[in-house]
Amino acid sequence: MKLSLSVRIAEEFHSKEEASMPLGDLARLAKRCGYGALCMRASQVGVLSSPEAVEAVADCLAEAGLAVSMVTGDFDTVYNNDNGPSALKNITPYLGLAKRLGAPRIRVALKRELDIAHAQRAADEAAERGIQLVHQCHTLSLFETVESIERTLTAIDRPNFGLVYEPANLEICGQDYGQATIERLEKWIFNVYLQNQLLKPDGALTLPTWCAGDVSFDLISVHTFGGIDFECVFAGLKAVGYNGPVTVHQSAQPGETPEESAGGTAEFLRTLI
Repeated sequence: MKLSLSVRIAEEFHSKEEASMPLGDLARLAKRCGYGALCMRASQVGVLSSPEAVEAVADCLAEAGLAVSMVTGDFDTVYNNDNGPSALKNITPYLGLAKRLGAPRIRVALKRELDIAHAQRAADEAAERGIQLVHQCHTLSLFETVESIERTLTAIDRPNFGLVYEPANLEICGQDYGQATIERLEKWIFNVYLQNQLLKPDGALTLPTWCAGDVSFDLISVHTFGGIDFECVFAGLKAVGYNGPVTVHQSAQPGETPEESAGGTAEFLRTLI
């Protein structure tokens, strides 16, 4: 397994469009903390960025010696809003961005059964470029529950369309996220996202779900005890022989700098990997 750091660490939880740190600084931070890749999002570079900006990002990453584990090319996908699936109708610019950054996979979004046909066509085009499409376990999507994830991926039925396994969203939706679920979804797991939380009725944050209503929680650092049982998650990943990226997908928490967050989390995850 290879450690990857999402550029989300330089974003706010509810404001994902503005980066709080230049990419050069973030890349050097990731390298110091022992990450081998960045997970790129539109706060740093996306399909609407100029060619010059994309080239600058590619040069910056090459200089830092960092790979790109995945690209999320627009804000609609990040916000998982009603326009999130639009990328599936015109995947070409996303493929171009991924190719230039050397990213092997692109995150996309599906909200309705009608999106499945678009996902199939987009996956076919991506396969011609040697790129995977992936969907994160996510609230308010066809990837909320284990059953709906399995049903949707079976319906898409493309070898290069898979899953970003993310236990926190599964927990919010009342789903098992341990070894049994990992084994059930094993053949589709192309990436792993990690973030941490404490479910609480009076939590500071509340997310709506289709399957469980509104769910409240507090965000905590990945390396803070409590919340998600990461030992259970990694036991499941090891049981199926997963050897892909493990991406820290969380902004720094109040009271810690991005470097403290990234460094503490990397140190913790290395003990599990």
